[in-house]
Amino acid sequence: MQQHVAILGAGPVGLDAALACADAGWPFTVYEAADTTAAHVRAWGHVRLFTPWDLNVSRRMRAHLPSAPTGDDCPTGTDLATQLLGPVASLPAFEGRIRYSTRVAAIARTGLLKHEEIGTDTRAAAPFTLLLDTPGGEATAEADLVLDCTGTYSHPNTLGPGGIPAPGERALADHITHTLPDTEDPDRWAGTVLLVGAGKSAQTAARDLATLPGTRIEWAVRKPTPDWGAVPDDTLPGRQHLVDTSQAFADGVNDRITVHTGAHVRALHPAGDRVRAILATDEGPRAVVCDHVVALTGYAGDASLYRQLQVHECYATGAPMNLSAALLGSAGGDCLTQPSAGIEALRNPEPHFFILGAKSHGRLNTFLLRTGYQQIDQFAAAYADAPTLLPAGA
Repeated sequence: MQQHVAILGAGPVGLDAALACADAGWPFTVYEAADTTAAHVRAWGHVRLFTPWDLNVSRRMRAHLPSAPTGDDCPTGTDLATQLLGPVASLPAFEGRIRYSTRVAAIARTGLLKHEEIGTDTRAAAPFTLLLDTPGGEATAEADLVLDCTGTYSHPNTLGPGGIPAPGERALADHITHTLPDTEDPDRWAGTVLLVGAGKSAQTAARDLATLPGTRIEWAVRKPTPDWGAVPDDTLPGRQHLVDTSQAFADGVNDRITVHTGAHVRALHPAGDRVRAILATDEGPRAVVCDHVVALTGYAGDASLYRQLQVHECYATGAPMNLSAALLGSAGGDCLTQPSAGIEALRNPEPHFFILGAKSHGRLNTFLLRTGYQQIDQFAAAYADAPTLLPAGA
């Protein structure tokens, strides 16, 4: 396969995809919107993963970087970026291949509209056109195969019931934090924090903010009786610790944390330099005046990139339909037990366009880096014996 591969995103999965291309001798370019590798990972660099090094280093990374960390220790995001992903991106195979500060704004099939040449060899043979935002202005590039590994962390979900913004949320956007709080500066979080969400990110935020003596937390959890994502006989101690800590908070062990179950944000209003939030809770409406709003209600990838491509999205998860069906139909919900979906589940109606990594799971929270590395294995194997790109439907 001598055609050009465009890889969107220089995070863990994007870098692993680039290594797969380098190993196979396929020409490739990595487009990274930030000015460094693993920008999303660095954004939560202060957080420790609950998965160990051995689940976060791909076999390709270890082959190219024998000194990569190993073992059962769980790295922080900063550890992952500086000890693994940065050194991987500095390998000779990447020289001149990563275009930093270059955001892919849109993708199309050259000369074809979304509804044209459905499922034909003509469409499969047409190159992709990428619209790029670069430091020097707009530009375009072509590719014959595109791997979208852009992740989700820069596209948070909103606060309101039903997934739409709560009234007042857009006007008060500057008062809302959608990323995991860094508690290195305790004064930054002094006062009352309204924390919204119940997943592992929100649980991590609650645990860390609870260590700050000058912080009080009002925690809004949507489920009336949350199970905190507990996994029976969990083999990941860090994940089980989050579940236990969150349940203890719900049981009232810390008098600076109030957990509101069955709660959602009905509206946000300015209150001087503060925010007045109206919550609907199990006990009825409640007003909370807070100094900070931390909204950790999940993330979803940017689907606008491929609006002009023939991508079949699941109506429930927003993930590509074939993969979403495989994930929803698999037994169990633990990310450690998710089966490998296979290349057919990764394919889209748009030939040679793949959504990989965390973005491929849409709104499902079962993604691990190991899963993304398995996806790259499947992609590389599917194209390994093709002298040219496979025809449509192959």
